Amino acid sequence: MVHSAYDCVELVADCPSKIDAVESYGSKLLAACSDGSLRIYSPQSHSQPSDHHSPLHQEPYALEKTLAGFARRPLISMEVLHSRELLLSLSESIAFHRLPSFETFAVITKAKGANAFDWDDRRGFLCFARQKRVCIFRHDGGRGFVEVKEFGVPDVVKSMCWCGENICLGIRREYVILNATNGALSEVFTSGRLAPPLVVSLPSGELLLGKIRSLRDPYPLIQTVVLRNVRHIRHSNNSTILALDNSIHGLFPVPLGAQIVQLTASGNFEEALSLCKLLPPEDASLRAAKEGSIHIRYAHYLFENGNYEEAMEHFLASQVDITYVLSLYPSIILPKTTIVHEPEKLDIYGDASYLPRGSSGLSDDMEYPSTSHMLESDEHVALESKKTSHNMLMALIKYLQKKRNSFIEKATAEGTEEVVLDAVGNNFASYNRFKKTNKGRGSIPISSGAREMASILDTALLQALLLTGQSSAALELLRGLNYCDLKICEEILQKGNHHAALLELYKCNSLHREALELLHKLVEESKSSQSEITHRFKPEDIVEYLKPLCGTDPILVLEFSMLVLESCPTQTIELFLSGNIPADMVNSYLKQHSPNMQARYLELMLAMNENAISGNLQSEMVNIYLSEVLDWYTDLCAQQKWDEKVYSPTRKKLLSALESISGYNPETLLKRFPPDALYEERAILLGKMNLHELALSLYVHKLNVPEMALSYCDRVYESMHQTSVKYPNNIYLTLMQIYLNPRRTTASFEDKIINMLSPQNTTTRKVGSATSVKPKGTRVTKKIASIEGAEDTKVSSSSTDSSRSDGDGDEFSEDGSTIMLDKVLDLLGRRWDRINGAHALKLLPRETKLQDLLSFLGPLVRKSSEMQRNCSVIKSLRQSENLQVKDELYSQRKAAVKISSESMCSLCHKKIGTSVFAVYPNGSTLVHFVCFRDSQNMKAVAKGSQMRRRL
Repeated sequence: MVHSAYDCVELVADCPSKIDAVESYGSKLLAACSDGSLRIYSPQSHSQPSDHHSPLHQEPYALEKTLAGFARRPLISMEVLHSRELLLSLSESIAFHRLPSFETFAVITKAKGANAFDWDDRRGFLCFARQKRVCIFRHDGGRGFVEVKEFGVPDVVKSMCWCGENICLGIRREYVILNATNGALSEVFTSGRLAPPLVVSLPSGELLLGKIRSLRDPYPLIQTVVLRNVRHIRHSNNSTILALDNSIHGLFPVPLGAQIVQLTASGNFEEALSLCKLLPPEDASLRAAKEGSIHIRYAHYLFENGNYEEAMEHFLASQVDITYVLSLYPSIILPKTTIVHEPEKLDIYGDASYLPRGSSGLSDDMEYPSTSHMLESDEHVALESKKTSHNMLMALIKYLQKKRNSFIEKATAEGTEEVVLDAVGNNFASYNRFKKTNKGRGSIPISSGAREMASILDTALLQALLLTGQSSAALELLRGLNYCDLKICEEILQKGNHHAALLELYKCNSLHREALELLHKLVEESKSSQSEITHRFKPEDIVEYLKPLCGTDPILVLEFSMLVLESCPTQTIELFLSGNIPADMVNSYLKQHSPNMQARYLELMLAMNENAISGNLQSEMVNIYLSEVLDWYTDLCAQQKWDEKVYSPTRKKLLSALESISGYNPETLLKRFPPDALYEERAILLGKMNLHELALSLYVHKLNVPEMALSYCDRVYESMHQTSVKYPNNIYLTLMQIYLNPRRTTASFEDKIINMLSPQNTTTRKVGSATSVKPKGTRVTKKIASIEGAEDTKVSSSSTDSSRSDGDGDEFSEDGSTIMLDKVLDLLGRRWDRINGAHALKLLPRETKLQDLLSFLGPLVRKSSEMQRNCSVIKSLRQSENLQVKDELYSQRKAAVKISSESMCSLCHKKIGTSVFAVYPNGSTLVHFVCFRDSQNMKAVAKGSQMRRRL
């Protein structure tokens, strides 16, 4: 016997006659005996009368009354109809008796010889089987029954039962459904070779059809009641009645609570939990308590036997506190808690807390296994211990992960509630709370239990993941919302060299300085090939970490970005740009802590986003370049190795910056230049100041690079052409004048530059006025003076006319130096379309051969001829168009209008007659001229009044 589900009590003993049928009526027993009598038994200790709803009692019954001659023949079966207070009996026929008097008030004589019947209490229908016939009768509510139907069947009916509107019959060895309306039969299935068909009605309204009687899994034997010669089994309202030859026994169900106790004590936890589900709804608290206790006991049993995952499932179902489960794992270090938990109580055979912390007999500490359970010489035992410990921890991980969501939700809700209450000014000094601080180490008690429990869970989960080698899962845990204890987890992660997880721990606790220091250390170690770090860290990792901090802690971002600015400057500058850190702040920080990277930062800033760098920063970048170039120049001059055509990388950057940006002050920079070097840079600055003549003089006479002079003129021409400045070709004439100047004027240009940058002369016009030009002298002297004393970059036609004529000028200067006529001719041939031919010819010396001007005059004349031809064509086209317009006007004026006696004025609607008239342009609308004039005057007056209103 597994456990006692029923108590077998002998209710009636030593009946003088053999019992053929048995039934219960309330708390009384009805026994139909073979001598035709009906014996009525009642409990010995209850003398008070009972109704038909009273249950049977678990005590001996005594004979209350004997109804002799109740039936002529032994009863086959009888049934109490509680709703109608009737007793239905089957003997030689079917009879109905009133209760409790047992008076026979109806007998269905047609049922004589019947062997089975069934009663439909809902409709009051009776069906019975006699030989190969099935009859249906209906109770008319009084004393009689009315026959409804009678159907024939293939064989003798062995069992029958109402099935809704139909009847289920057991015939031969099969089940059939009889349609109670038309008698149609439909087969269900066979009952088997050995078992006869058995139809039983269930309380739910369903039918139980017997096919296989042997018990098989998953329905094991629960209890065996040893009784011999059981003749009848009848179900009562609270028990099952068993009739033997001369006695009656009752099977009374044992209370579910007692059965649960028995099953739990014997270790049948699954059956005990199944019985808990059968407890009535009103005992919900009792059911929850018993189920929780059984789950805990069962979990301990499974844990002891190595079924760790199943054990955790039952711990989860028991709703036991997680600290209770974690007590089974000595290797898991838990944070200190201020919450006092009551010990888990078991209401079945004492408290489950009697189990020791290490009750499994195996240590689950993977790093420090217990020497008492593992022999050092036995590697197999050590391997098994580690395997067992791993399985234990894996089961714990699954348990904690299933519990985690609810803990995190409660902790988050608790934090939200505190923020709301703090916002309205509530005081929480009386609460013992816990909260993770934004900065700094440790914890500040500011919250009650939800976050404490979440901290315990997450700390234990992190340790279990690390002990089982799931570093990636531990990393994901720390990256999300978590409540891991900082002190414990930091020590564990440092000890295990879990650097990535430690970084995430610092990050989620807002310890950004500690995280960045660790990350910088790992980056430096990663550079060494002898480093033991498995995961290589790169400087870009520091940049990625700093990105979210730009808006909250820009100083920290600048401090640690200096460590990676040299190794990955582009990414660092992108960090400054994407983080919207002010450029002035970055520049000041670099100037103070990393001046060698200041220019690099400004370069990248300018390359990525020209608008992001202000004019002050542009000027500072140019000054940085200039300072480096001047230092380089000084060193070369000291070594007497200076060459104007040598370009260092910094000088190239300076030239590019001077050309491309415009945020600096060229006059200020010119004061820093040496007087006898850096002519190309000086020329660019002079060009920025619109001193094109001086700039071109440097290209021609100091640098001797005509190509650069020509490129300079092209840039100036294009910029003037885009801005629609008048006389855009004068820049080329200026270059011609410089080519035609003698080389001795180079010294005068230097004097101009020195005078221009002196404190007494700070403007361009003072430089021009400081040059002395004699009003009298030779023609060549006048020409040179007009070039050297130019106050404006424009060259007007009047100035060129006054300087020389076509025949003026000599090929040689006073000191015998030659003019650069070949350069002039080359310039005219290459830029003939941008130079005013008349002005250029006036500047050329008289000895210039016409053949040398072929490359200039040829395309110029062709272009002039083409323009003249095009103008002639356009003029002819316009004259033709004018003639066409005149012809159309003439045709319009030739239109004739016929005036008849019926012609009417469209304005006054009177006949035109012989009056003066006018015709509208459409040629059909006629009006009096007077009417037309009046209408025009009215329009003019109306228009004038509207204008006055607007004014």
